[in-house]
Formats: sequence, structure tokens, C-alpha cells
Amino acid sequence: MSKISKLFKGSSSSSSSSSKSSSSSSSRSKHHRSRAGPTPQEAIHRLRETEEMLTKKQDYLEKKIQEEIMVAKKYGMKNKRGALQALKRKKRFEAQLTQIDGTLSTIEFQREALENSHTNTEVLNNLSFASKAMKKVHENMDLDKIDDMMQDITEQQDVAREISDAISRPTGEEFDEDDLLAELAELEQEEHEESMKRMGGLPSVPSSKLPSARHGQRTTTKKRVEEEDDMRMLASWAT
Repeated sequence: MSKISKLFKGSSSSSSSSSKSSSSSSSRSKHHRSRAGPTPQEAIHRLRETEEMLTKKQDYLEKKIQEEIMVAKKYGMKNKRGALQALKRKKRFEAQLTQIDGTLSTIEFQREALENSHTNTEVLNNLSFASKAMKKVHENMDLDKIDDMMQDITEQQDVAREISDAISRPTGEEFDEDDLLAELAELEQEEHEESMKRMGGLPSVPSSKLPSARHGQRTTTKKRVEEEDDMRMLASWAT
């Protein structure tokens, strides 16, 4: 019986120690999580929930304000005290509504700042990831080898161009183009002279003397002077 009791005691002590270790590990994880702080997504979610709650509170206060206005109108001067109490409650509701408007503006500003910060963090992480990928791609590239390869390509292109020029160059006898044009002009001149001979030769030059252009010009000038004299004479008669 003593051995059995010792065995149960040992098992109970081991189970208690394991439970203590598990509880301590869970407490450490909770403590670590609390020290790390909430993530941006969690904070944005909390802010959105707060916005929804305050928006509902706004709707409630606006309804209460309208109700108090109706009560004040209903009492009017008949129940002056009741009407004044309704207006006081309306003022308190309006003050709470103003406070909620300011709180919502602050929450909205903080939420937008968190969203922008989270977006910037994601962009920076993606840029860093892309930079590492580019670095890995360039690890197997040697600039000296690339320069040698580009020089080889340029040389081969020059060789191909020279081969194309050599193939397209005309073969056989080569003649001077100017000499050929001069010979062609002589042939055309000979053909022209032969055609003139077949037509009866060149046309004869007229033997009569053509009237001089200066003589005709002098005659015209003389007539103009005579007409001007006649006009001056007529003008003197008229006066």
C-alpha cells in the first residue's frame, strides 16, 4: 500500500508541475502579446467599431432633440415650466451631440493615419522584397563578361555588314559614268544633225532688215509731245 500511495503522489506532483508550467507559458505568451501591442489592423478595427457606436449615439440624440422640441411646442405658454425643462434637456442633448462630432473627427483622423501608415509599411516591405529578388537575379551576372559579349556582338555585326557589302558589289568590268554620258551626248548631237539634213537643212536667215525698236519708240514719244502741246493750247483758249 505504501508503494501505491507513493506512486499516486508522484503522478499528482508531476501533473501539478505540468499544469504550472503550462499556466506559466500561457501567462508569458499573454505578457509578450501585451508588450508587443496591437497590430494596425486590430487598431483600425477597434476605431471603426467606436465610430459605429458614436454614430448610433448621434442618431439617438438627434431623435431626443426633436422630441424635446415637440414637447416645448406642446406646452408653450400654458405650461411654461414644462416647456423650459424640455428646452434645457434639448440644450444638454445638443452639447452631447457637439462633443460626439468632435470625437468622431478625432477618431477618423487617427484611423486614416493608421491606414496610411499600414499602406506605407506594406509598400516598403514589397519594395524590399523586390530589391532582394533583383539582387538574387544579378548574382550570376558578371559585368566584365557582359562587356565582352557586347563587344563580340558588335564585331560580328561589322563582319556581317562587310560580307553584305561584298556580295552586293557589282562584278566584271567597270566603266566611268562621266565618259559614258559624254559619249551619249555626242550620239544625240549626231542624230540631231542627221535629222536636220533629212529635213532640208537649216532655215535661211531673212535678208531684209527688221524695223528697229528704238525708231518705233521715238515715233511714239513724238506723238505724245504733240498731243500735250495741243491740250495746253486748248486750255489757253478756254481761259
